[in-house]
Amino acid sequence: MNIVYSRDGTAIAYDKIGSGFPLILVDGALCSRTNGPNGPLAILLEQYFAVITYDRRGRGDCGDTKPYEIEREVEDLSALIEEAGGSAFVYGISSGAALALEAAKRLPSIRKLALYEAPFVVDNTRAPVPEAYLEQMEGHLSNERRGAAVKHFMRKGVGLPAFAVAMMPLMPAWKKLKSVAHTLPYDTILTVEHQRGTASTLSRWSSVTVPVLVGVGGKSPAWMRNAMQSLARSLPSARLQTLEGQTHIIKPSAITPVLKRFFEEATTV
Repeated sequence: MNIVYSRDGTAIAYDKIGSGFPLILVDGALCSRTNGPNGPLAILLEQYFAVITYDRRGRGDCGDTKPYEIEREVEDLSALIEEAGGSAFVYGISSGAALALEAAKRLPSIRKLALYEAPFVVDNTRAPVPEAYLEQMEGHLSNERRGAAVKHFMRKGVGLPAFAVAMMPLMPAWKKLKSVAHTLPYDTILTVEHQRGTASTLSRWSSVTVPVLVGVGGKSPAWMRNAMQSLARSLPSARLQTLEGQTHIIKPSAITPVLKRFFEEATTV
């Protein structure tokens, strides 16, 4: 484990494996560098890039300076990029894709960007998140109801069926999910504006001109496929790629060749 300090003094824990041009992997909600899809993905990518996985604020071995602001998470990425040599590729998954987009808007040090299934809701193919979604989540957490906060996220944010959410406490990973439940508002702040059933908010990132790959699973629900199509159209230099047979839980072996091909193209630009 390595440590780099963000602009506000927060210690950011990270691992680096492989060699080559730096590639930073950004986790989605409830994940960290030791718990989630990016750890196994890094192992597959290390033969091509210097791959950095890190703990986002409040997770794993990372600090959690309050109050939370999106700008602080962007500064965390900026510190990692500077530590890596001053420029990097970035890949973000789920709400980590929203963070990566926001970082690319503000940081010219990001050379190229790959996104997988940012959890945006841009039409009526699923219900938007409720107006009081964030407030209800914060209420659960302020009353130490971590399990209720995770269930609220899974039901109203992710859109899982009620029966699936009811079964979650029986899962082996339930304890780990509850342990980082306090970071769910961070991911919500990153995404909630873009989960109201309209695509117009995606224009926020129209100034992101670096090459962008927008990925979506071929077996993902229609609302997600529609959102990623809208996102790709809203970015000046983006292309959409559907990974057939994949869902939101993307297999590292499925996305590795896609990322390799996309990012290696950038080395000649």
